[in-house]
Amino acid sequence: MDKNLEIDKTDLKILSLLMQDAKMPYTTIGEKIFVSGGTVHVRMAKMEQMGIVKGSQLIVDPEKLGWDISAFIGIYLDKSSLYDEVADQLEKIPEVVSINYTTGMYSIFAKIVCRDTPHLREVLHDKVQKVQGIQRTETFISLEERTVRPIPLL
Repeated sequence: MDKNLEIDKTDLKILSLLMQDAKMPYTTIGEKIFVSGGTVHVRMAKMEQMGIVKGSQLIVDPEKLGWDISAFIGIYLDKSSLYDEVADQLEKIPEVVSINYTTGMYSIFAKIVCRDTPHLREVLHDKVQKVQGIQRTETFISLEERTVRPIPLL
């Protein structure tokens, strides 16, 4: 059975509110959607069990902590069959914050965050380029991240 068939509009309202403010108390959510806080708790537990909700996350602004460079790396692999091995190695590099297996020019598109350009050079040269299976890379420095938002559920 499709797991999406097991959730309803109330579940979607709960998710929508929490994606806007993950610290919102269940009682407040309940008041906004006219159910009890206990109902919100039970439904969240159900959605976690279904794998729809995969935990919660604290979002920190890296720039405010001195990590001023965000960059995207288009990665060409020696062979596409090396994706899992390369991705496993990239996951070990702390500055790599996302890895995507893609179609198009690159096999992998990854995002990295660094303190400054010397740190970026170090990550690219001493870490990423040394991963076995990577043929070459192209790096794109982000000048500004304008929009980050959750998917529109309702």
